Amino acid sequence: MKITILTLFPEMFTGILTNSIIKRAIASEIVEIEIVNIRSFTKDKHGRVDSAPVGGGAGLIMKCQPIIDALLFAKEDTTAKTILLSPRGKTYSQKKARELAETKQDIILICGHYEGTDERINQYVDELVSVGDYILTGGEIGAMAITDSIVRLLDGAISKDSTVEESFENLLLEYPQYAEPHDYNDNKIPDILYSGNHLAIKKWRRKESLRLTRKYRKDLFSKVELTKTDKSLIEELDQNVEHPDWEVKAIEKGHKFIKK
Repeated sequence: MKITILTLFPEMFTGILTNSIIKRAIASEIVEIEIVNIRSFTKDKHGRVDSAPVGGGAGLIMKCQPIIDALLFAKEDTTAKTILLSPRGKTYSQKKARELAETKQDIILICGHYEGTDERINQYVDELVSVGDYILTGGEIGAMAITDSIVRLLDGAISKDSTVEESFENLLLEYPQYAEPHDYNDNKIPDILYSGNHLAIKKWRRKESLRLTRKYRKDLFSKVELTKTDKSLIEELDQNVEHPDWEVKAIEKGHKFIKK
């Protein structure tokens, strides 16, 4: 898979491309990432890529010519899907990241900047995507987020198990995770996680995912298709049952593994 990013500030991508998971994925030829400098395509004799908005107004608008020529260059010999980072777009999500990763179609991301981009550019793109309802100085940070979210889902980039039970997969936030030490400033890891009972641990984690999603993201929780077990776990939460029978039994059976 190839991801091409059109930007006025290619140096901004040095860090993300030379560190961690993306660096390893590039080295392993799981993904190819090309950064294209839009400024290299301007025909303005002064090297300008922007101008004041026609009709008046604040700020500067990115001209269509440099972006479109850069896009045509990037699309040579490819059927890549072209995405423009835009506040008009549908809000980016984990579902969208997985869709883009699974199709393995090449992607071109166009980073806007300044006050906006010439309206005519929209005719050359396949899709508009927004990374949230807030304003950034340019699309570069959004392009980094999209790139990272896709690359980590590609086969071989990271362990497949690491992407199965994450936040936003199946509309639920991820359950609480812990690392040793067992006791830090009298704040202890829950005993159930030391019980050795994997079914009980899975049930506890599901319950915690339901609890956290309902508490912090009611918008997501309202879309979850609850199973019979889910409804039972929610009932325990509503009744403030701190340690239900199934959890107590699992802890008792696994008492020899539980730290004191």
